Amino acid sequence: MKDLTKGNITKLILMFSLPLLLGNIFQLFYNLADTRIVGQTLGKNAIAALGATSSVNTVIIGFLNGLTNGFALVTARFFGAKEFDRLKKSVAHALTLGIATAIALTALSLAFIDPLLRALNTPDNIFKQAKTYIVIILAGMIISMFYNICAGILRAVGDTVSPLIFLIISTIANIGLDLLFILGFGMGVEGAAYATLIAQGISVVLCIIYIIKKHKFLIPSKSDFRFNFKLAGDMYATGVSMGLMISLVGIGTVIMQGAINIFGTDIIVAHTTARKISEIYMLPISVFGAASATFSSQNYGAGRIDRVKEGVKKATLITWGWSVIVIAATWLFTPFFAHLITGISDPEIVGTVEKYMKINTAFYFILGIVIVFRNALQGVGDKITPIASSIIELLGKFAVAMILAPRMGYFGIMISEPLVWAGMAVMLGIGFAANKTFRKENIPNTAEQM
Repeated sequence: MKDLTKGNITKLILMFSLPLLLGNIFQLFYNLADTRIVGQTLGKNAIAALGATSSVNTVIIGFLNGLTNGFALVTARFFGAKEFDRLKKSVAHALTLGIATAIALTALSLAFIDPLLRALNTPDNIFKQAKTYIVIILAGMIISMFYNICAGILRAVGDTVSPLIFLIISTIANIGLDLLFILGFGMGVEGAAYATLIAQGISVVLCIIYIIKKHKFLIPSKSDFRFNFKLAGDMYATGVSMGLMISLVGIGTVIMQGAINIFGTDIIVAHTTARKISEIYMLPISVFGAASATFSSQNYGAGRIDRVKEGVKKATLITWGWSVIVIAATWLFTPFFAHLITGISDPEIVGTVEKYMKINTAFYFILGIVIVFRNALQGVGDKITPIASSIIELLGKFAVAMILAPRMGYFGIMISEPLVWAGMAVMLGIGFAANKTFRKENIPNTAEQM
């Protein structure tokens, strides 16, 4: 456990973030291992199949992950306020609400997967592979839900090391299963999907065993599952706010993917490759955003609004330092990373990747503001401003798909995110300055959440 309401703020954010960063890197290896092995053994059409479904994954699985992360923020507030009875009730309600939502999302997503893939203009030559892969992933989303609830609970009480260990183990298992299913059994893209789900299942089992053995105070009793509408409403409002924030981003990505798919297989491969590199570069920024959410939530629960504001400043400065490193790496190593991740060496594809990355990373300073401010606002219970910023992102990507892409080609896609980030940063800056939470006299009464 780590109490974030006391001590040096910069040190706490860095120490909290480091295991979280390493854990996210290993989680990212799930997809990177799939992409590399699939690209090396099954060819570029298989990579395109995985890439064509990534936006669907972001919308649906992303919403569920955001939902459970929102639940964890409520748990973090109770931990910060040292209200352990309510903390256990929040864990019980997170499980109940998470299971119900996962079942509903699984049924709905599988029922409409064909029209969704058609709406994305998924090319006929990769449609079957794309559908096979995403159906397996969606069918197993409840596994992802259980892991995110377990890991989120641990992070809420300041433990980011244990989820890291579980992810290292499951990532190694994922790579081994990829090789076994794809190379050994010749299962194709479905082998990569099954490997991912089984590996996630391993991390769930390890996480549950650890909580039972080491953090018994987190285990709810039977009475904690007695449904409390006020608590459930607060948790679901917070969870849905964060889930919608991610999902609206994903819907925008779906719209963009539909525009990208029109440009053909080579552009899909280039864009998929660029996004894989971007995921690595954006990861530390996302991690510091997640750290800001938990840091803000614990300190908000403890009534330390001064520390919340200082934490936002420190986290933003850290993301700017990382942005300088990313820009340098983009200009020096993009062809190497493109080949390393996908095995692709085609000069035209690699050139497209380079151009995308140079434009995109130049605006990471703005992205840092967006991520930190949005997460900090979520941490103090602002359910409106983060969603409003995501609506700006959605509308911006829709405009790109409808206006820029048809007129400017793939270059319109390249400049879309920087333009959208600028608009979001303005919205979040205004929302942060106007938020009444940051008046020192405004100290939350967590008892009212019951």
